[in-house]
Amino acid sequence: MGSSRLPGKVLADVNGKPVLWRLVERLRQCRELDDIVVATSTSASDDVLAEWCGQNGVACFRGSEDDVLERVVAAQRSMHSDVVVEITGDCPLTDPEIVDLGVLTFLSHRDRVDVVSNCGNTLTWPMGQYVQVFPLALLEEVCDTVSDAAVHEHVSLYFYEHPERYRLIEILAPERWREPAWRMQLDYPEDLVFQNEVVRRLEPVHGSCFGIEPVMALLRAEPHIVEINRHCEERAAR
Repeated sequence: MGSSRLPGKVLADVNGKPVLWRLVERLRQCRELDDIVVATSTSASDDVLAEWCGQNGVACFRGSEDDVLERVVAAQRSMHSDVVVEITGDCPLTDPEIVDLGVLTFLSHRDRVDVVSNCGNTLTWPMGQYVQVFPLALLEEVCDTVSDAAVHEHVSLYFYEHPERYRLIEILAPERWREPAWRMQLDYPEDLVFQNEVVRRLEPVHGSCFGIEPVMALLRAEPHIVEINRHCEERAAR
């Protein structure tokens, strides 16, 4: 809830529903996820998130506000996980089928891959349509042996910065979805305006869990919607 650019963003209203509700409802459509845990902090400002999770039947783990990596590892341990599917809480347009694709790709190559991702060193998908899949054991190893502050803030950063150590499969977007400069995540007030416009237009026709295809069709038909937040800058991990 303490986002510097858009405070309270994960419970911000998008066409009548909180951002977190929209994300969780989409993740509940995934066929390849066993469960969902929200990893938030012990800060008093995040009490409202824990309350929301309790009211909506979502597991919630609370840990360090600053050490996000340690918090995520502890959250996964609390769920007795072996494979982590990481989705950031500010991506309410996440397509469940893309998440399932990431998991299935990991499982089908499990003996020959460490990380499956569509947001690694080759960016082809719209921002906010991201999935990352890796074993909890690898994440625990990074957490226990690497003290770099940036790595502990950006959970999977170490994997991408050390391709010599990890076997990585990157899922590339089909040509029709290949718009890596388009913003579908929530970091700025303009992103919230964009989210509301997209959901307001598509939800009455496609329901609350529409995938990326109708979003891309809408943005190509009405490119002024893309311009709402195109100028917003993505913050680099370093």
